[in-house]
Amino acid sequence: MGRMTERSERKIHLLLTMTFPQPLLDRIQAVSPDLKLHITQARDAAAIPEDLLNQAEVLYTIAALPEPDQVPNLRWVQIHYAGLDHFNGNPLLSADVVFTTMSGASAPQMAEFALMSMLALGHKAPETLRSKPAEQWADGRYTRFQPTELRGSTVGIVGYGSIGREIGRLCKQFGANLLATKLNLMQLQDPGYLPEGLGDPSADLPDRIYPPEALRTMVPLCDFLVICVPLTPKTQGMVNTEILKAMKSTAYLIDISRGGVVDHGALVEALRGGRLAGAALDVFPVEPLPESSPLWEMPNVMLSPHLAGASPHYLERAVGLFCQNLQRYLSDRPLLNVYDPQRGY
Repeated sequence: MGRMTERSERKIHLLLTMTFPQPLLDRIQAVSPDLKLHITQARDAAAIPEDLLNQAEVLYTIAALPEPDQVPNLRWVQIHYAGLDHFNGNPLLSADVVFTTMSGASAPQMAEFALMSMLALGHKAPETLRSKPAEQWADGRYTRFQPTELRGSTVGIVGYGSIGREIGRLCKQFGANLLATKLNLMQLQDPGYLPEGLGDPSADLPDRIYPPEALRTMVPLCDFLVICVPLTPKTQGMVNTEILKAMKSTAYLIDISRGGVVDHGALVEALRGGRLAGAALDVFPVEPLPESSPLWEMPNVMLSPHLAGASPHYLERAVGLFCQNLQRYLSDRPLLNVYDPQRGY
């Protein structure tokens, strides 16, 4: 942990730039009497008092990142969400400061969202719901609404991290075949955070795991393709025309990753041309999705406003992970979910 080992017996100043319910603040404080909590609501570092920045050793933040010279004592930054792509280029990322993410804290709800999307698309829920205003049973319903059952289908997961592993666990419970891509096939064990009992820590569930370079080989086998990789220079536009053309025309795409991983121009063309059965999209290159987007009018597309990670339990899970990391920090053990600038997440 570098300079973390230089601590002596003294107060460790922890700066929180967001508020938590008092029971969660008490949980953080209970980690150690050596912690001194400072709380200031701030979306921008300019709103944080200078004296708090100057003494902060640990920073918990959503979006406020100060300049390196404003935080001479800062050693560790815990980000409230899983992604750091919106901080690209921030000078603090290049400073002698450890960054950790909330990867895994949103895995339960995002996996459920992906499963909901697969079941809804496979069972023709969008089309079924559109028949309701007619106030009569649809003609040829057994043909029109013939489902693609999850049992026996093949689900491809692009990005077998904390979210992908929980999706995989749920899909296996439904009797689906499972394929996945993973960046490092030499390290199958998940070193990150996941609530106990969830996911697939040792990557035992997939029938086969592919390197990202073999995505083109995997997708023709999939009835459902779930995108859950982080946005990095290597994943930008990775689901492109070539990948979409390789998919089955009966397959469905579910995107809960980040806007920019899926090439939306290529996706629109694939949907218009009948080369995909449908899609469920929670993230977009431009957010909010512009009113001019043809996706709004496509009957085989489910759209949601980047909410797959939302949950009434997120704060509790986030604080649970943060407290684990605080305990590790205080005992000079490796932190969970350390940001790797070489990987971009």
